[in-house]
Amino acid sequence: MSKIKLWEGRFSKSTSEIFDQFNASIFTDIKLFEYDIIGSIAHVKMLAKCNIISKDEAKLIETTLHQILEDFKSGIIEYKVSDEDVHMLIEKELIKRIGEVGKKVHTARSRNDQVTLDERLFCREKNLYLQELVKRLINTIIKLAEENIDVIMPGYTHLQKAQPILFSHYILAYAQMLKRDLLRLKQNFNITNQNPLGVAALAGTTFDIDRFFVANQLGFESITENSIDTVSDRDFILEMLFICAMIQMHLSRLAEDFIIFNTDEFKFIELDDSFCSGSSIMPQKKNPDALELIRGKTGRVYANLIGLLTVLKGLPLSYNKDLQEDKEFLFDSIETVEMSLIVINEILKTLKINKENMVNSCKSGFINATDLADYLVTKGIPFRDAHFIVGNIVKYCIESGKTLEDLSLEEYKRFCEKIQEDVYQFIKIETCVNRRKSYGGTSLESVRKQIDNIKEFLKNLE
Repeated sequence: MSKIKLWEGRFSKSTSEIFDQFNASIFTDIKLFEYDIIGSIAHVKMLAKCNIISKDEAKLIETTLHQILEDFKSGIIEYKVSDEDVHMLIEKELIKRIGEVGKKVHTARSRNDQVTLDERLFCREKNLYLQELVKRLINTIIKLAEENIDVIMPGYTHLQKAQPILFSHYILAYAQMLKRDLLRLKQNFNITNQNPLGVAALAGTTFDIDRFFVANQLGFESITENSIDTVSDRDFILEMLFICAMIQMHLSRLAEDFIIFNTDEFKFIELDDSFCSGSSIMPQKKNPDALELIRGKTGRVYANLIGLLTVLKGLPLSYNKDLQEDKEFLFDSIETVEMSLIVINEILKTLKINKENMVNSCKSGFINATDLADYLVTKGIPFRDAHFIVGNIVKYCIESGKTLEDLSLEEYKRFCEKIQEDVYQFIKIETCVNRRKSYGGTSLESVRKQIDNIKEFLKNLE
């Protein structure tokens, strides 16, 4: 009489139904179905190459695994709690279809190395897709910057007007964040791209296998070096979760900026109707729900990273069932970040920039005060003294209800005799922006250089 579970030979009692429900991961790790099939095919090819099973047996197993995958994609394969996990589901299905030969598929491997193989294949594929989504968003940002390259807006520190900047300079700041995310993804791909299969449960196998052959079949750059570390290692997943958290954090900051800039108080931008929703009671409302969801979902992506860190904390070597919990964290973060990247990209593509409102906002808040101090420095006044003088001028303006542009030359000279007529040209908003030609600054010249540089970066990634 066949056993329900493929591992229960040493047990005298069946597992509790409650434990079966608690123990099963099939409804989560079913996402790894195709990766498990791919890994199993490479494994049986290796077993045949090393004369551990016959070539005919390997061919039969491989053909059947392909059929099982097609049936799964067609929705024919059913699964339930008693299947336990995706690995057992596939192996049981294989045995059901080809009998004794199917039982040989698990020779020289364990679920311990099998699962980390599936996860590496999954992470590798998702890593490349995330890279494409990030590159797509960077290109959208570049296009937005180019289309609005000379639009001036206030730059903020402490959410208070600080200095005038180009909108293109502002939005390219997010391209730089995403550029770093791309570099992190590429590094994570290299760390992930190692073959773990063949280390078996934790100590390797007695069979004379060829792990390098499997690595080559699956497109891995190298193989893992230590069997104990291999089955317990989830660093590549942790790193992926960290990168996901970083990407989501960057998107959340952009979402927050746009939520603020979209308000009636700012009116710097207008979100397209297709990414907003209304109120159930207030008919005038147009709520930035898509951006708020991106901001809100950042919390769950953070939680997934902390969750897996907590699972791994204090785990003794090597494999422990605690590691089964890694998949929910991984799948959720990947799906959340993928969707957030897609949504924010579409928001940027449909965004309306209110150029006039941005420029007009620069007329208040004394955002050219630093430039006035710099002007005094050009007249031979030490910067710290210039800072103090301009501080007094700003205080005078506030008390008299004027801007720096409103002051007469006579009023200026009350504070410093060295101020001349040329001060007005120096403190013009356009001058303030375009004089900042230092590398990485907000001048038109500098912004164009930024765009050229990031385009070259993306080109070199190809």
